[in-house]
Amino acid sequence: MASLEQARSLIRDVPDFPHPGILTPILGEPAAFRAVIDELAARVRGRGYQRIIAIESRGFLFGAALADRLGLGLAPVRKLGKLPYKTDRVEYALEYGTGTLEAHVDAVRPGEKVVIVDDLLATGGTAAAARRLVEKQKGTVGAFLFVVELRALNGRDKLRGAEVDALIEF
Repeated sequence: MASLEQARSLIRDVPDFPHPGILTPILGEPAAFRAVIDELAARVRGRGYQRIIAIESRGFLFGAALADRLGLGLAPVRKLGKLPYKTDRVEYALEYGTGTLEAHVDAVRPGEKVVIVDDLLATGGTAAAARRLVEKQKGTVGAFLFVVELRALNGRDKLRGAEVDALIEF
């Protein structure tokens, strides 16, 4: 049976691709991926969430599997110009400039309690921007959930006011 330790052992550092960060080959190992989704689901199940908000791009993979496992709705948050319908958008600061995130205008229903899912918490800017999109649509972010967190970058500081959880920390 796979565990989070097996998943942790699969994570490799890939310097400067496409920007400095960590990629997760967990996706190529079915038992490790299943263990990660099992653990993510255990941290969300029964807590009154109505929707998973998944951040582009690896967040889609974890978020979709988690939404399916829990029987929740899924809404993608993407970079500018990638969604086919009318969108809400927010601009946010990056280490190397600015970025824009979008969600369909009906991604979150007013009053919905959501959890934002991504593979990696680094500086927290992208996740904070995703929260702004949810709040723009009158939803509530109850939690942020990540597979990996780079603690030294203090990303949690930008996510105050909601629970922040990561399965694996570096």
